[in-house]
Amino acid sequence: MNDPSKWNDSSEAETEISLADIVEFIQESWKQLVFAGIAGAILGFGGWYFLGSYKAELILLNNTNTNTNTNTNTNTNTNTNTNTNTNTNINTYGLDLVAWRTLSKSLPNLANQIAAQDNFPAERKAIYGAMSDPQWWIKNISPNYVISKAEAKDLPMISKDLDSAATKILSFTIFASGQSKESSLINARIASEFFRTGGAYLQLKSLINSYEGETSTVAEIRNQLTQIQVNQNYYRKRIEALEDLLKRFPNRGTINTQLLDPKENSSKYLPVENQLIAANNDLNNSKELIARLNDRLAQIEIVKQFLEQAVPLVDTQTDGILLTKSFLNIEAKLRSNLSAGDLIGQLVLDQLRSQLVATETLFFKGLETSTASTTKKIGMLKATAAGIAITGFAMLAFLLGRKIMRNLKLQRNPGS
Repeated sequence: MNDPSKWNDSSEAETEISLADIVEFIQESWKQLVFAGIAGAILGFGGWYFLGSYKAELILLNNTNTNTNTNTNTNTNTNTNTNTNTNTNINTYGLDLVAWRTLSKSLPNLANQIAAQDNFPAERKAIYGAMSDPQWWIKNISPNYVISKAEAKDLPMISKDLDSAATKILSFTIFASGQSKESSLINARIASEFFRTGGAYLQLKSLINSYEGETSTVAEIRNQLTQIQVNQNYYRKRIEALEDLLKRFPNRGTINTQLLDPKENSSKYLPVENQLIAANNDLNNSKELIARLNDRLAQIEIVKQFLEQAVPLVDTQTDGILLTKSFLNIEAKLRSNLSAGDLIGQLVLDQLRSQLVATETLFFKGLETSTASTTKKIGMLKATAAGIAITGFAMLAFLLGRKIMRNLKLQRNPGS
């Protein structure tokens, strides 16, 4: 009878692959493998040449120029003439590290919101769909710092100025891909345009939110006004009582000039004149505070007028540059309706205009293209290597399969 253990041993011996078998296989098949590799390289390169994508690169500067002109003329009676002229041109950096990180986390949601609009152009949906992914901003927007990490390591000692420069952004490099040179360049321009208009929109929306927060303080201000008006009645009654007291006990000396808080318990021992002056000061301070609070209500009323026209635009217009111009037009109309000498209204509108102009300067004039965008085809090595790997694996599988079939045939027909 056949011993099963011997049969298993012989079967394992037959299925073992030795180093000599591998060498023999390579000697027999190297030409086919080389041919498959060459064919795969040709196929991979051809696929890359005809189907490969392009990658465009565009650089946005992050500069904001600040010009300061100061002229001072001083004339005194002692024949002293001082003439000072100062002209300062300061290059500052618009977006700092915190602002950039905030934008990179907020712009994807805005891109998704814009792409979901019914009237959004179909040719822009692809790039906006890509920009709705937060990872796109990490991979395709590269901030260029004044001092890079590699340069910082080479410096022997970091001062405070150099340490702050390491977090200042000099420019932004934007990358965008496309199936052709033209499409990649168009996508890069669309991305840079959205970076500017979307960033301006988000800043304007934050501005609107802050103004809406101010309008919510009206009830609190009116409550303060009521409390102050109630206190004024007490001040008037105190003044009347002190005036009556002064008539009953006329002062025969000088007013005490010692510094004491009239609200302290010891203040009742001050001369009546001192207490009367303090009470009148409290009344006058309350009148001034009421005037300031009323001015604040008048300011908020102008803010409300601005919000009534601005909020609907925020819901329909996502281009921050165009939205800034619309807001400036609203501000100009509100200014034209002010009465002559209305300093309170001018103060509100001056502050609003300053914020709008700062946003326009930052995203429209500060973030500008430094040079012409460039593009190049990418992925040649990957496509070629993929072609070699695919055809090489297919040829290897074919040769191994053929060799196994031959060995099985020889085992079945030893004499053939």
